[in-house]
Amino acid sequence: MSRPEAPPRLNGEETEDLGVVPPDLLRQVREDVARAGGELPAEPERVGAIGATMFDLPGSEDNSVTVLLPQESAQRAAAQSLVRIASRGDGRVYLGIVTAGPFAEPDTLRADSHLLVTVTARGGVYLPPYHGRLQVTLLGEVLPGGALVPPRLRPLPNSPVFALTDAESTAVLRAEGDLRLGLAVGHKEVVVSIPSTEKSVLPRHLAVLGTTGGGKSTTVARLVQQAQAAGMAVILLDVEGEYTQLHLPADDARMVAALEERGLTPAGIPADKMALYHLVGRETANPEHPNVRPFSLQFARLSPYAAMEILNLSEPQEVRFLEAYDIAKELLRELGVFPEKGVGEEEQARQERILAELDEFERGYPRLELPLLIDVVRACHAHADQKPREGGRSRSKKAEEEQDEQAVEFPLSTPRLRTAEGKQALNRRVHAARPSGNVISWRALLGRLGRLQRMRVFDTHRVKPLNYKDLLRPGAVSVIDLSDTGASELNNLVIADLLRGVQEAQDRAYRDAEKAKRQSREAPATPRVLVVIEETHEFLSAERIDKMPVLFEQVAKIAKRGRKRWLSLAFVTQLPQHLPRQIFGLVNSYVLHKITDPQVVSTLRRTVSGIDEGLWARLPGLAPGQAIVSFPHLARPLLVAVDPSPAKLRLVD
Repeated sequence: MSRPEAPPRLNGEETEDLGVVPPDLLRQVREDVARAGGELPAEPERVGAIGATMFDLPGSEDNSVTVLLPQESAQRAAAQSLVRIASRGDGRVYLGIVTAGPFAEPDTLRADSHLLVTVTARGGVYLPPYHGRLQVTLLGEVLPGGALVPPRLRPLPNSPVFALTDAESTAVLRAEGDLRLGLAVGHKEVVVSIPSTEKSVLPRHLAVLGTTGGGKSTTVARLVQQAQAAGMAVILLDVEGEYTQLHLPADDARMVAALEERGLTPAGIPADKMALYHLVGRETANPEHPNVRPFSLQFARLSPYAAMEILNLSEPQEVRFLEAYDIAKELLRELGVFPEKGVGEEEQARQERILAELDEFERGYPRLELPLLIDVVRACHAHADQKPREGGRSRSKKAEEEQDEQAVEFPLSTPRLRTAEGKQALNRRVHAARPSGNVISWRALLGRLGRLQRMRVFDTHRVKPLNYKDLLRPGAVSVIDLSDTGASELNNLVIADLLRGVQEAQDRAYRDAEKAKRQSREAPATPRVLVVIEETHEFLSAERIDKMPVLFEQVAKIAKRGRKRWLSLAFVTQLPQHLPRQIFGLVNSYVLHKITDPQVVSTLRRTVSGIDEGLWARLPGLAPGQAIVSFPHLARPLLVAVDPSPAKLRLVD
């Protein structure tokens, strides 16, 4: 039988077990000192600290440190909040962001111990001493001058950690700007804004992505309202008619309550600053708007190659389209439509110079109208129909020449071609061109162009086309309502025409400003323009990008030029998986609402840099109105609670 161990002795007297240190010894000592009327001095370097760094473990990762917090500070640092770490012993200072936690862990027991499991499951009042744990990702090392540089080393163990105030966090995150977006999650009053006057931010283009119900419309409405207030010209391509009531203040009870919670008030865009445009012959979703303006399209502005892509012509139809297009150009020249006859040498030389510099991959032949092109196609079809069918009896060359000299009769819709001179010129040009003789292809092309003509939106003289200079007025909001077009091809035609027109008008404004600077004159400010394209996947889809290289090249050129000319594009879609990868190459800023598709999230992970794993993990479960925001001016991507829209949104089922 073994003898019991003798109790430990101190100075010859028996004592309690000296090998077990109470986990809350320091707290007990402080309480004893306080009862005696004294105060235990704190470590000077830890005054105000919320916790301290822990020793590294075999599973530790670079740029990430674990921070332990005492029980009374366990809730002092929320997820995404910023902290400062004063490395103990070497004097280095680091900035970090909480990317996981705060977690609560018991001091002396395992969290899954039988005791704690039993108490939690069956009820009880036992709560052991515990501490908080955070995972902090290092943003950088703070140099003595205040500059933030990539960290070369790591904070040493037991280094004090301090929570940054909202003012300090705003400065560190570089979240200042004149376009308020919302509040940073993890902070009480850190406002995340976008600077509209920095060329490195918005002109580098934006994508607003997320599933239905994630809050994209609210984000767009908020951005439009803030951009207008900052003096930007905003052009909003509205496919569903959801933004046609932005001139009214928000009246939805939930939206008003959310605005009051943020200290904001409902307010619409000033009615005199907002115009609502719709295609001629189509209705607008808000006919009661005080400034409704119909507009038509100009066929001459549309690149023939982009037109072929949008119309989805087959290869034989494309060949015949270009043949007819070339005949139409020669016909306009011969009839003196363009270059125009009798306008003086200087004007005629200017028009000749326009033709010499014309790039048909960007725009069409000046003053070429769709009815005239259809008349040319009819003439080619009639000419082809006169030729002998395959397997039929051949004619002599002389007979063919005699037949070519005869005028072919067919209905004409262009007044200028109904004259004797016009008919002769048309037949002469068609016979000289000897277009391909496949009647079926000509008939199919005629059907495609006829369908386009029946839309009655091109070259309607009673309704003028868009005045792009008016769209670029500072502080103007132009909503292009496409909710009643009824065809994606027509939407694409409008978007292609508008982007091209806006680019040309912006180029002219930019050249005028640069010319004035070179001449040491007071230069007019180049307007800052934001073009928002709703439902971008319907305009540029991954499935059609191989068939629409010219259209995409136009968008890419506008995007590249826009970066230098204050022309910003914002792509908005609920189906980002349908966007071509090339679009993401044009975008540098992102607002990511809830996205549940793992494939889309995987693609974005490879595209958007700087977002930590904690934020990616939260993306599929974001609440409506929350978004992961990544802009070039921000120190890092942030999780933001986007402000409600003060202007009214037309809710669409």
